[in-house]
Amino acid sequence: QVQLVESGGGLVQPGGSLRLSCAASGFTISTFSMRWYRQAPGKERELVAGIDNPGSGAGEKVVYVDSVKGRFTISGDISKNTVYLQMNNLKPEDTAVYYCSALTRWGQGTQVTVSS
Repeated sequence: QVQLVESGGGLVQPGGSLRLSCAASGFTISTFSMRWYRQAPGKERELVAGIDNPGSGAGEKVVYVDSVKGRFTISGDISKNTVYLQMNNLKPEDTAVYYCSALTRWGQGTQVTVSS
C-alpha cells in the first residue's frame, strides 16, 4: 500500500531554514516522480519542486517553481526511501501547508510558518 508521511515543518523566522521529509512506503522512490506542493490559506495548491527517479544518477531530474529557485533543494535518499525538501532563506510568503505527492497519492501535509 502506497503511503507518504511528511515531517519537518514548524515555525521559523524570515531568513531561516527548514528541512522537510517525505517517507515513502509501498514503492521505491528511485523509479518514480516525487513532488512537493504547498497550499497557503485562500490560495490554490501549487507545485513547489519535483524530482524524477531520485538517486538514480543520470536519470535524476529536478524542477522548481521560479519563486523558490536558489533557495530550495529537493533530493532523495534511496536507503531511507525518503525525499527531502531543504528550504533556506525562508520568506513569509513561503508560509503554507506542504504536501508530498507520488503515484496520485498525497501525504497528510506539514505546516510551515515563516514569521518574526
